[in-house]
Amino acid sequence: MPPGVAFASGHFTAENIITKTTRSGDLVGVFHDEAAWRALPAGTTIYQVEMLPSPDGEGELFVGTTHLNPGRVGDEFYMTRGHFHQRREQGEVYFGLRGSGLLLLQSEQGEARFEQVSQGSVHIIPGNTAHRLINTGSEVLSALAVWPTIAGHDYASLAQGFALRVFLWEGEIQARGVQYG
Repeated sequence: MPPGVAFASGHFTAENIITKTTRSGDLVGVFHDEAAWRALPAGTTIYQVEMLPSPDGEGELFVGTTHLNPGRVGDEFYMTRGHFHQRREQGEVYFGLRGSGLLLLQSEQGEARFEQVSQGSVHIIPGNTAHRLINTGSEVLSALAVWPTIAGHDYASLAQGFALRVFLWEGEIQARGVQYG
């Protein structure tokens, strides 16, 4: 029997699922308001990733689901760490399963844009593009992703963060550019 995914919850129905939990304490430097981040208990789960086991190598694919909890650090919505691929030319595909939020896409030159993520949305992430999920809703945001096993993750290139951040400001969801330096 092949693995399956329960689309209503985004959880896999398979044996040997690999699970990784990212807690607030793992996200040093990710949120803009450092004081609000420090006030959050370090063990607070921000997101969890489930992956199906996959062989490694050229032509092989990973399949995983990210479950991003609702919440904010200060006025900034919960988000994934975000990354480029080590092999920059490698792309990725996201499928919105449940919840609502944004996919932040950014070029190596710092040009950034958003795509709305919701149940049934499909997102083609081209090579040379950093990506991050942001949960702007009130329930878990789940997205299934498919990417080459050879792609790798490069978090270091985004040590200064993404060019845009998403906040709840005066009751409205707003994106703001970030000045570094």
